[in-house]
Amino acid sequence: MSALGIHRTLEDMRAQVAAWKAQGLRVGLVPTMGALHAGHLSLVEAIAQNADKVIVSIFVNPTQFAADEDLDIYPRQEADDLAALQNTQTDAVFAPSAAHMYPEGFATTIAMDGPALGLESDERPHFFGGVALIVLKLLIQTQTDVAIFGEKDYQQLRVIQTMVADLNLPVEIMAGAIMREADGLAMSSRNVYLSAEQRKIAAQLPVILKQLAHSPAPIAVAEAEAKKALLAAGFTKVDYACIRDAETLAVPDANTVSRRALIVARLGKTRLLDNCPAV
Repeated sequence: MSALGIHRTLEDMRAQVAAWKAQGLRVGLVPTMGALHAGHLSLVEAIAQNADKVIVSIFVNPTQFAADEDLDIYPRQEADDLAALQNTQTDAVFAPSAAHMYPEGFATTIAMDGPALGLESDERPHFFGGVALIVLKLLIQTQTDVAIFGEKDYQQLRVIQTMVADLNLPVEIMAGAIMREADGLAMSSRNVYLSAEQRKIAAQLPVILKQLAHSPAPIAVAEAEAKKALLAAGFTKVDYACIRDAETLAVPDANTVSRRALIVARLGKTRLLDNCPAV
């Protein structure tokens, strides 16, 4: 892996970034939790068009997992991840340990309102505090000029964009397009949890999402129809299927300029997320 600089500590990562910036180079960051797939690699390709040097961080962030979630079994495959990145425009990997990121005595938290309210927060009230904290740490640690986040986690993207704007961070936030499997399912590291039978059911999610996004019915009726269709398709639970203001993620009103359809549904213990623009 000699072509990739692999950094385990803040000091090593900062030294590399300082050397690049001394040359006047623009630095980009792709934050990930590993288990990389083509969707992640597309983010590397996209940000490379807007940066001279690209860092990919690999860190499974414990602060965004609740006690009953899949932190312990979340897929970790660093060797495979590094091999995949070897054939991309990645220049460095930042792969710190949890102890390095959250040393003993760590006491800081972040509370988010605005686009962080509702949807994911209804089911996972801890989630965006943990996401905002780790993203803020990574942006500061890498001193990046630009970072990219996938639109698949649309609410997360809007939360991060809001945090960066609110804190006046000198970082550009790019949005990466959703990458899909051949059957339309959004690429996700958690797709590996699905059985063959569940995988067939999962392929119905983007179909129902598109129906929701283009439904001529009143919003409440369209949402109810989408939930009913998901359960009929075999999903075991629907966390939400809704139309929201694309900027604020509030319920659309007369001032809404653009809308977004968002769905989270479960197959057994696996949560599947997807979204798209709505008419």
